[in-house]
Amino acid sequence: MKIISTKNYDDMSRKAANILSAQIILKHDCILGLATGSTVEGIYKQLIMQNRNGDVDFSGVHSVNLDEYVGLSGEHNQSYRYFMETNLFSQINVHRGNTHVPDGTAADAEAECIRYESLIKELGGIDLQLLGLGHNGHIGFNEPDDKFPLLTHRVQLKESTIKANSRFFEKEDQVPREAITMGIKTIMQAKRILLCVSGTAKAEILKQVLSGPVTPAVPGSILQLHPNLTVVADEDALCHL
Repeated sequence: MKIISTKNYDDMSRKAANILSAQIILKHDCILGLATGSTVEGIYKQLIMQNRNGDVDFSGVHSVNLDEYVGLSGEHNQSYRYFMETNLFSQINVHRGNTHVPDGTAADAEAECIRYESLIKELGGIDLQLLGLGHNGHIGFNEPDDKFPLLTHRVQLKESTIKANSRFFEKEDQVPREAITMGIKTIMQAKRILLCVSGTAKAEILKQVLSGPVTPAVPGSILQLHPNLTVVADEDALCHL
């Protein structure tokens, strides 16, 4: 495990983006596992600037996103496909056909999970997986449980996650209650993992993830067992370590 301490959110975003762009420079046709949420917005802004400056080329890159809400189409402004299009894909030279997000409107969600898992394998596996961290320790939408979910699956979201995500919707009852997410095994099979965390609100859970017992009650704790984990976090997030 490598921990990179940064001064603040902007510094975290720059350093994390540099790690992602270095991966692309080293392997132009790499497979990136991507995430959504406020933590990664700054990272994507940095990548857009690097692309516009000619420092990194996305034309050979394939991406697979961690998750998507069940019931939301890619055109819905709170879907994760929409987030990725708005915050990254539409502003870089990536081929749209090379960008993959689970289909939240699939008639058979279980079949979609199998399809998505197969897609990742067909691409050759994830070279670098970008992760944020939920307040309850979830990675992707793998919520606290009594076991680690393995492969891409349909998940019931915890009330704490629904509440945290309600700020993006007009009303809390509009927040989807289910999602499709990569499982823990899927995430852990990535060759490299980049975990990005910012702010004092995540400090206690980050401590549990990095130095507490490995337990499905804190899903992110499994990352302690990954052979190539890099954590980029600001001073506030690292204040309990």
